[in-house]
Amino acid sequence: MKNQRAIKLTGIAVGTALASVSTAALAQEQWTMTTTWPDNIALVEVDRHWVELVNRLAGDELQINFRAGGTLMPGTEVFDATETGSIDAAGDWPGYWAGLSPAFSPLASTPSLFNAADYLNWINQWGGWELYQEVYGEYNMVYLPYGILNNESGFMGRTPIESIADLDGKRLRLSGRDQGRVLEKLGGSQVTLAGGEVYQAIERGVVDAGEFSSPGVDYSAGFAEVADHWSVPGWHQSASVFGVMINKNSWDALSEGTQEKLKVATIATMTWSLAWSERESTEATQKFIDAGVEIHQLPEEDLAEIQRMTNEVILQGACEDPLHAKVYHSMVSYMQQYATWRDVSVPYNMSRVTDDLPSLDELESCMNQ
Repeated sequence: MKNQRAIKLTGIAVGTALASVSTAALAQEQWTMTTTWPDNIALVEVDRHWVELVNRLAGDELQINFRAGGTLMPGTEVFDATETGSIDAAGDWPGYWAGLSPAFSPLASTPSLFNAADYLNWINQWGGWELYQEVYGEYNMVYLPYGILNNESGFMGRTPIESIADLDGKRLRLSGRDQGRVLEKLGGSQVTLAGGEVYQAIERGVVDAGEFSSPGVDYSAGFAEVADHWSVPGWHQSASVFGVMINKNSWDALSEGTQEKLKVATIATMTWSLAWSERESTEATQKFIDAGVEIHQLPEEDLAEIQRMTNEVILQGACEDPLHAKVYHSMVSYMQQYATWRDVSVPYNMSRVTDDLPSLDELESCMNQ
């Protein structure tokens, strides 16, 4: 009797275990994810890194089937597809959606404000994470910012830009709502082109100069073949953030444990992306020099003037949209607070060093309009 009872209990235990395994297998989510970046743009590697890490960490609960940009739909359509649930997720640069809400612009990049360490600090400890959720949440999405690059290359072309006076009348390819407004104040005009079109635009003289991303990305896109001059620093995008838009229903279908694994992969990819891009930028800068591209450094007085105009643009945009004001208010508050430690720790500090910032009081008044 004891043996029969033991056999029965063992059978029940095995059956329960098999049912558990079966349930776990059935519970595995299958996601379709694409991105704004095609295979020939190196930024797709940041998306791939995150997907591969998620599939390793959460493989029993979630598998993400990743497709490079343009293979499922045009990059311009990934926002709507994620919002409606046609796909579960899509990698992006938030600035592409500034036409829907100007608050997306500083979530993507800032002209002459944050550097990469500032974005890292702000996102993880100073309220940035919550603002990404608030802005994307209005479109039925959760957002995981998993890529940070430091300042962009600058402007490359056939004619030199050695001072801001040289920008007068120039047609420059650059992205970003606030960036374009600063350029207009400097006398230039913004030309909006997809990343894959910048090479030909420089080659054919459609633009006087252009930019796309960091030196590593720009070199891999062939800019050294068509540009003779390179104006630095990349003040227009002093750092950039990339991430993944996730349909809210798809996110809610995951267990809390799986969601946490995705967040862990996000933080890991964020730090990896910065080191990866800085290594790529270092090697690419030398390649540009070896290719004979002449580098022109803007003088300090010009950078100070760019900062002054940037502050005007930030305040102008803030008073046009309260949520835009809220994001910049959070950013400037962080910079003012962090400066207490930043300035004490010179020369080993980790932040953009400037005390010329937009007025917090004016930003706050814009928030309350």
